[in-house]
Amino acid sequence: MPMGTDFSVRQLKPVIRRLLAEPDLAFALDQLSAYPARRAVNPLFTLILAGNDRLRWRAITAMGYLIARLFDQEPESARIIMRRLMWSLNDESGGIGWGAPESMGEALARSAPLAREYSCILISYAAPCGNRLEHPILQQGLLWGLGRFARGWPELAADGGIHLAGYLESQDPVLRGRAVWAAIPLAGVFRCADALRAPLAALADDPAVVLIYEADRFQQYTVGDLARTAASALISQTEKR
Repeated sequence: MPMGTDFSVRQLKPVIRRLLAEPDLAFALDQLSAYPARRAVNPLFTLILAGNDRLRWRAITAMGYLIARLFDQEPESARIIMRRLMWSLNDESGGIGWGAPESMGEALARSAPLAREYSCILISYAAPCGNRLEHPILQQGLLWGLGRFARGWPELAADGGIHLAGYLESQDPVLRGRAVWAAIPLAGVFRCADALRAPLAALADDPAVVLIYEADRFQQYTVGDLARTAASALISQTEKR
């Protein structure tokens, strides 16, 4: 039963934690939508830091879901939450911002109006001349966020595809793998094709194994498998020219 607005974040956190442990994530999100979104996101700021991977990724999903829903109802309230996520990635915040780029990507994937407003900011975290994130773990999260966003709105995310080439050449297999996964929906976008063609081709036989969270599951791929999938999208784009 939904709590009233007099319940504290401390009281709501275990309720949300139990919901996110439900076997059916769609059911959990539906139940979560019965709570005031502005209040429910506060416990999620701590749960996206959880050591339990499944709980953490579900919290990221829930954070994006609630921000997108709130943007439809109270845009300014949703903007405040987005600014909190952005601030957590700022050196001056005193924090590190774990889970922030993933949560932003999830939110943008679920709302075209939100994506149009914040896509340039998320993309700037990958741009060498922008607000590029330097910590490898944050970069891993950003690449997942860009890939999730791109699967919702590839044309809006296309400018991010131009910045993926450097990550595709990384010595870190997780960065390579997530960059290729992010490139798959962008490889078929005309203005990304030329920047991605050569680095993707170079990874076609890469045996490194990566885990990607998608559709509430941890999927295992080789970087080469992902690169070949992206190359197929490039071929399709070339044939359309």
